[in-house]
Parts: sequence; structure tokens; C-alpha cells
Amino acid sequence: MSTSTTTARLDKAGARLTLPVAALAFVIAVAVQLIGQAKIDLGIGAIVIFPMVWGLILGLLVSIQKFKPLGLDLQRIAAALVGVAVLLLVARLAFNIGPSLPSLVKAGPALLLQEVGHLLGTIALALPLAVLLKMGKATVGATFSLDREPSFAMVSEKYGPDSDQYRGVLAMYVFGTLFGAVYITLLTSLVANWKIFDPLALAMGAGVGSGSMMAASSASIVAAYPGDQDAVLGMAAVSNLITTVLGVYVGIYLALPLADRFYRVLTRNQTREAVAVAAAGTVERGRADIERDEAQAEENRRFRERVAESSAVIKLPLWLSLSVLTVLGIGTASVAAKGFSLSIVAGYAVMLALVLVSIALAKVTRKISAIVYITTIGAYISSPWFFAADALTAVIKTVDFLSIATVMLTLAGLSLGKDIPLLKNIGWKIIPVGLVAVTASFLLSTVIAEFALGLWH
Repeated sequence: MSTSTTTARLDKAGARLTLPVAALAFVIAVAVQLIGQAKIDLGIGAIVIFPMVWGLILGLLVSIQKFKPLGLDLQRIAAALVGVAVLLLVARLAFNIGPSLPSLVKAGPALLLQEVGHLLGTIALALPLAVLLKMGKATVGATFSLDREPSFAMVSEKYGPDSDQYRGVLAMYVFGTLFGAVYITLLTSLVANWKIFDPLALAMGAGVGSGSMMAASSASIVAAYPGDQDAVLGMAAVSNLITTVLGVYVGIYLALPLADRFYRVLTRNQTREAVAVAAAGTVERGRADIERDEAQAEENRRFRERVAESSAVIKLPLWLSLSVLTVLGIGTASVAAKGFSLSIVAGYAVMLALVLVSIALAKVTRKISAIVYITTIGAYISSPWFFAADALTAVIKTVDFLSIATVMLTLAGLSLGKDIPLLKNIGWKIIPVGLVAVTASFLLSTVIAEFALGLWH
């Protein structure tokens, strides 16, 4: 079946199957919101597990269970809703930027310097570990960044979609999607409760370039520093935007070449041994190598087919996605607020207007993403320079941003069952490498931000 035929079939099925996905997500999101958060004292610190983490885990369990399997089409619909839910989350966070602009300006160069942590954290620590675990050339793709969507294009252009480097990107992407938000929640909660870092430094470290991971990390920081909620959320949103915008250029011109060079340096002895073995090999050994390469090529082809099958996209009408997410969001936000209010409805109306205007501007300009418009416009209309800032901010604050994250991660969990085979195919090695990559990126960025804030405060 051709890709266009598959997409057309999925698009028609999408509208019909959206309601059951929405109903399932609503039940899970409201249930975990009622359960609330759990605090676990580990002695060296406390870990707070939020409703959004319960939502991700419960959604994943529903997605992979065998009693009543959640079909691939339903999982793809959930994934499509996640993409739009991210826009609403960014819109909510944008209203924390405007009031926090004085703090952001005061942070100044610290915001840019801490990006070095996101760049070097993965390469300095995760890459050597991947080499030690003998991940091969996939090491480069898996460790030059935390590998969100733009990384696919960078590595595909340089090495090709059939390369080991590309498989490394996919491995880290799947790892981040499956475990990233949960792990960074636990990590940030632990570190934040040590009370040794400035909450703004922690917020800068949270901006790893992933909306869901940033939201999860920010929630843990806010739990430890509730009095700094607005400043933390605003700083995390700006840091994440900087990481996303600069990430493409840094990745192409600095991170990817640096990772490739570092990999070659660390594996030069292995390469020499391989050359020596090849030079001393027999004709039979040469044939074995050819057969092995052919087998690997066939494995790569089958792998790409599985990837294409699991990642086929369903395109839902924007009005449908936003309508579903608004109902889910208002319901979850009302539970978080312990009661329904028209202010929550008004808050969602403002966010919807911001998202729609930003999407329209993105289509007109084509070169600037909707997320950039949402962040910029939202920051301006909530800043002291906008005449209606106080009124808009007051309405938006009635919508708990964690409730939006709960909806988003619940849908993400429902969509993840289709990605499990990919992770199994790649193997266990990406798990320790991924854990080290996330840890190094967050901690190194936070440490650099801490020192930078001290210099510019």
C-alpha cells in the first residue's frame, strides 16, 4: 500500500475514531488528577510524582495491554492530538514569560551560556559510554543531542536515512518519548529538593528542547519552590525556546561534527584493529563480511518498514483537535482547581485565540514556526507594556498549567504502544546511554547557569 493511500485512509478514520480516544484520555486524565501527587522521601532527597506522570504511565499500560489491544489507528490519533496539545501548553507557559521579563533580562548572558551545558552534556558523558558499550556508529546520532524532531533531518542529510547514525537518532528519540518525561521529573525533583541551586538555574536546565520534558521538569522545580512559580515557568519556557531555535544551527555546525570527531578519536584503536584483521583475512573471511553486510542491509530495510508502519501520521482537522483538547483541558483543569468556573473557560478561549493566530501567521510566513509566534505574542500581551496584560494574565492563571501537561502526557502514553517494538529492536544499550544523556544535559546546564547567574546578578 502506498504512503499516500495509507495517509488518506488514516485521515478518514481519524475523525471517526477521535471520540473513543478522547473519552479514554478524559477518564485517565481526570482519574490521575484526582489521585494527585505522591512524595517519596529517599533520604538524600525527595521525589514528587505528579498526575501527569501517572497519566503517562497509565496511558502506556492501556496502550500495550493485551486484553483489549488499543489499535494502531487509535494510537496514531493520540499522537496527532499530542502535537496540538503541545501548542496549548506553550500558550499557557507564554503567559508566564511576560510578567517574568525583568528576571529574564537580569539573567541575560546566563541564558545563553547555559546552552553550552545542553550541547556538551550529552557529548562529554553519554558518547564515551556509548563507545564503551560498543554501539558502533549509532553512537554519533544518539549522543550529539537529546534527539527531538529536528535531529532526524540533520543526521539524514549528513549520513543518509539508511545509516547507523540515523538509527542512533531514532533510538534516542524513542527513548526520550517513552522515558524522558518520567525520568527528568524524578531527576529534577531530587535535585531541586537538595536546595543547593537557584530555582532560575534549575529552570534554565529544564529547557532541554522537548516541550513535554520541560513541562515535567518545571513541575518538579515549582513543587520545591512554589513561591517562584511564575519566574520558573517563564525562564524554563524561554530556555526551551532558545534550545529549540538555536538547536538546529548548533546541531548542524557544531554538535554533530564535534560528536563525529570525538567518536573517531575514541574508536581509533578499534578501527586500527579492524583494518589489521581485514588485511590478514582470507577470501573466505571476505565472503563472510559480504554476507554479513547483506544481512545487515536486509535488517535495516525491515527496520525501516517497521518504523514507517508505526510512525504513519493521521492528520486531524484543527477544529476537531482543538475542540477535543479544550474539553479535556477544561475538565482536567476544573478537577485541579477543585471546581468548575467560567474563568477556566475564558482562559482556554484566550489560549485558543493565541494558538489560532500563531498558526495563521506561521502559514503566511512559512519560515517561522507557530511555537515561536505563540511564545512571542503571549509574552508581549502578558508583559507590563500591554494595556490588557493584567486582565489576560488573571484569566489565564485560573488554568493550571500542570493540568494541560497531564492531558498531553496521557495522550502521549496512549500513543506509545506502537513504539515499543522499535526500542526492543535497537536493544538495551540505549537505556543507560539515554539516562546519562538526560542527566548530563540537565545537570551541566544547571551548574553553568548557577555560576553565570552569580556573575551577572
